[in-house]
Amino acid sequence: MQLTMFSDLALRVLMYTQAAGDRLVTIDEITGAYNVSRAHLNKVVNALTRAGYLKAVRGRAGGVRLGKPPEEIGIGNVIRATEPDFALVECFATGNQCVITKCCRLKGVLDDALQAFLTTLDQHTLATIALKPREFPISPRHPRHGKAQDDLATENVRLKSPVVRPKAS
Repeated sequence: MQLTMFSDLALRVLMYTQAAGDRLVTIDEITGAYNVSRAHLNKVVNALTRAGYLKAVRGRAGGVRLGKPPEEIGIGNVIRATEPDFALVECFATGNQCVITKCCRLKGVLDDALQAFLTTLDQHTLATIALKPREFPISPRHPRHGKAQDDLATENVRLKSPVVRPKAS
């Protein structure tokens, strides 16, 4: 079994968006990070938005962010929402023309395998597969600073730390 590029990209978009935290992520940013077609990515983002996995903010400063907490985004559900079908073999599809369908035992075995595949995916959420920004080979970057979110958080802590000066005697 092989997932479509659409499903693969949907999972990667969710992982990238999760790593960006609450920051809005643009289509151009994701396109650049994964080196994928903007048109294809638009379709994926629209599908994820319609399904409630992403929230879109329109306008000049717009972008997308997660529409649910990562713990509520089930990987199995994302795959079910993005795969066009699970017709592993002809007899799973409508319009089946296989002449041995009525007596074939393979369909049951493949159906069991498909259910095991989906059951395994159902045991995981975006939170269980998420990466930290620094773990991405292509780190989700803050658009104004060109720094990874973790770098900005560290920098902010340094800047907000009180300066300790020796007491005057």
